[in-house]
Order: sequence, then C-alpha cells, then structure tokens
Amino acid sequence: MYKSLPYFVLGFHGCDREVAEKILSSNSEHLKKSENDYDWLGHGIYFWENNPERALQYARHLKQNPASGKAKIKNEAVVGAIIDLGNCLNLLEEGSLKILKSSYDILLQLLKSEKVPLPENSKPLGEEEDVLIRRLDCAVVQITHTIYEQLDKKPFDSVRGVFWEGKELYPNAGFREKNHIQICVRNPNCIKGYFHPRKAMTSYPMP
Repeated sequence: MYKSLPYFVLGFHGCDREVAEKILSSNSEHLKKSENDYDWLGHGIYFWENNPERALQYARHLKQNPASGKAKIKNEAVVGAIIDLGNCLNLLEEGSLKILKSSYDILLQLLKSEKVPLPENSKPLGEEEDVLIRRLDCAVVQITHTIYEQLDKKPFDSVRGVFWEGKELYPNAGFREKNHIQICVRNPNCIKGYFHPRKAMTSYPMP
C-alpha cells in the first residue's frame, strides 16, 4: 500500500563528454544499459541519486583507470536525469528486502541442484576498504526479475539501493566518505528527460 514512491528523483550519470553531448542534443538517444555480471543492482542504466559530484568523481576514476574494463573516458562529464522510479524494487524498505532474501534462497537451491557454486561478492586486487565486485548481489537481483517474469508479475522498472562506501568519515564513525544512493533504471521510459547540470549562482540563496 505504501511501497510506491510518488515523486520524481534527480539522477546523475558520469560519462564521456561526447556521450553527454549526444544524449543532450537528441530527444531519442538514451544512455546505454550496463550488463556486467558484477553490477551492484543488476542490469540497467545507473545513476547517483541527487549526487552530481559523485557522478563526476566516478567519471574521473574511469578516465584515470582505462584498464578497468569499463567505459573509456577521454573527457569526463555528467548527465542529469529526471526519473520516475515507477514500480521500484526499493532496497530501502522492508518489503523489497524480503523479496530479495526470498530470491537469494531460490538462487541458492537452484545452483545447488545444478552443482554450480554460488557467485561471490569480492574486493578488487589491492582494495582494502570496499566490496566493489558484486557478482552475488547482481545474480540475486537478476533472478528476482526472472522470477517475476515467469510468474507474470508486474516487472520492476527500477532498483534503488543505499551503499556505505569509502573510509570512515572520522574515527569510529557510522558514516563513510562515499555513502550514496544508487538507482538502476531498467525501463528507459522512467527517464522523463535529460539535462545539463548547472552551477548554483552564489549571489542567491538556495531555496
């Protein structure tokens, strides 16, 4: 009854400037879906919720690490998007978390019966802080979508999750330097429009 999120959210996607210009100059182009087996929220178009700074930071990280196997960035840029989450697998509320737990149990039994090892979440080589390779989480989210399709249930348009990432903000803190909310859009029609993020005018207060 209260699962729906009846409002638009602003998402920000870090990419190459050429891609950004192509998206912003067209009314038919869309950002490409990510379909890696380690995507944190499954396959779809990824956005940082209300966080253009992190989107730009991520694009710079890809530019500085061209061997990462991800998108190649020559000149970093950010595309803003107005998103209607639609039917959202919102992993910030209890109902969606229960759905995901049930999907994990199904995946576990399925792989056991096929004698296939369960995927694992892991840290990249040399990474001390964060679990960035999330093959298990991706598999659980993806099987959720498969189950819903097989049961002819209404598909999820988007997936939303919160992540605690980075070093402690201060000693013994419950906050980290890179905490963020991420959105994975599965249905491109959820994206109502793209825009170029602008800088605030410092001579005016923020409303």
